[in-house]
Amino acid sequence: MDNPAAQAIVGLMEQDSDIVIVGGGLNGPALALALAQGGLRVTVVDARPAPDRGEVGFDGRSYALALGSKRLLAALGVWPALAAVAQPILQIKASDGLAGQGASPLFLAFDHAEIEEGPMGFMVEDRHLYAAFLAAMRACAGITLMSGETVAAQRVGPQGVVVTLASGAQVSGRVLIGSDGRGSGTAERAGIPRVGRDYGQTALVCAVNHDRDHRGIAHQFFMPGGPLAILPLAGGHRSSIVWSEEAGLAADIQALGDEDYLSALRPRFGDFLGEISLAGPRYAYPLSLSLATRFVAARLALVGDAAHGVHPIAGQGLNLGLRDVGALAQVLIEAQRRGEDIGAADVLERYQRWRRFDVTAMAVGTDLVNRLFSNDNPVLRFGRDLGMGLISRSPALRRGFIRQAAGLMGDVPKLLAGVPI
Repeated sequence: MDNPAAQAIVGLMEQDSDIVIVGGGLNGPALALALAQGGLRVTVVDARPAPDRGEVGFDGRSYALALGSKRLLAALGVWPALAAVAQPILQIKASDGLAGQGASPLFLAFDHAEIEEGPMGFMVEDRHLYAAFLAAMRACAGITLMSGETVAAQRVGPQGVVVTLASGAQVSGRVLIGSDGRGSGTAERAGIPRVGRDYGQTALVCAVNHDRDHRGIAHQFFMPGGPLAILPLAGGHRSSIVWSEEAGLAADIQALGDEDYLSALRPRFGDFLGEISLAGPRYAYPLSLSLATRFVAARLALVGDAAHGVHPIAGQGLNLGLRDVGALAQVLIEAQRRGEDIGAADVLERYQRWRRFDVTAMAVGTDLVNRLFSNDNPVLRFGRDLGMGLISRSPALRRGFIRQAAGLMGDVPKLLAGVPI
């Protein structure tokens, strides 16, 4: 920072907030609530106007929330607004598949009854999740929400940060949090580079109505072009689709009209749920692995996609972000209670050490699974089918996989164990 006057402002002025969060998607509001409930003052800068996201109808965009993530939402007081619209995931079935041939007879099957804690996860629509966060933020005295604002610049000094918005307004705090996605401007302005690779795949996302009740079962078919996930939504006769294909083919499919799109989906989907029809808009997202080389910098931390973007093959993107939220909130709140400078390098390093291994393991794991399954090599196909069959027949291995998917393994932050900080 070259401007001495700016340095003086950042170093000496009374901050507007303790924490400034850039990004109001889902991780940003969750972190704001956790920190405010821990006694910190928080400002959230969200580029999108709140009504644009808080008052939308059904659009099919949904998330698979692990049990640990549900516990975090409950600890934050958000879950009561979601319980009635959340679909419990009671079983997960995963198998190889080929268009028009159905699933392999050797498959993985996980049942929620194999763990004592309850459903391993829940499907929740984006519109409900954000609306619950928005209502909670508006009701929280410790949170200032600045919607429809973008960040033009950020400055860091010895005691705080100043964020300049495109409108010319300035917001100051002791710590800056980047929760602004894979193209994080917060990370870029802090000089944090990213590493990763393009998968050459695109995720086609939509929702479908179907004749038969899904019975709370999530399906994952591993196709040569990429995985097809069929995820149960509330009501029994609607499911969310995340369909990964080679990028060129995906572009051709996305360009089709609705009926031709369904004609391409049906042989991959199968007929186990009866006839299907589109239930909302269609989306397409290019897939890549993208990791920030550091999760922290001077008075700055990254959470969610700003820190890491992984393949959706395991449906863990938002769950990884909420684990970041739980860990960072715990580190900052406990440091504040001990009288430490919450923006000090050693405090923020605790967060990075906590999250680095888990994120790297998930990134490597999803990358390997995608490489192993997104092909039609007969040798690999036989080996992976045999492996899935063996795991499915081992109660101990099944239970371990279920607990891992539910977010119950490892060094779990207090909020993800359902314990207030």
